Amino acid sequence: MDSGLAVGGATEVARAGRWRASAFVSVMRERMPAVYLMASKRHGTLYVGVTSDLVQRVWQHRTDAAEGFTRKHRVHQLVWYEQATTMESAILREKQLKKWERAWKIEMIERENPAWRDLWPEISGDSSG
Repeated sequence: MDSGLAVGGATEVARAGRWRASAFVSVMRERMPAVYLMASKRHGTLYVGVTSDLVQRVWQHRTDAAEGFTRKHRVHQLVWYEQATTMESAILREKQLKKWERAWKIEMIERENPAWRDLWPEISGDSSG
């Protein structure tokens, strides 16, 4: 059964840091659905979200452009994301992750991003962070 999640594709290459940011930004500008985790700091407050435009949505979180949880709790760092092939599959994955225990989310972040680096430069092409 096809889960609709991109496996072994652009997401994996981008996360591994072997993908030029400019190429990734052009892929992201195609509005690929994505599920993502934001954090206030390492092991800090976590936020699970879903979007059709990851660059725009993360920018909104980073700049406090919208009121809500991430502004209130200062959750500004993108620490994990996963692209999906459809918005429906991204929403299903988001619902799944929201049911996960916090420890499982932390394990997933640390497996793919052990330093808890802010992934904003990778998705935006902004090397200034």
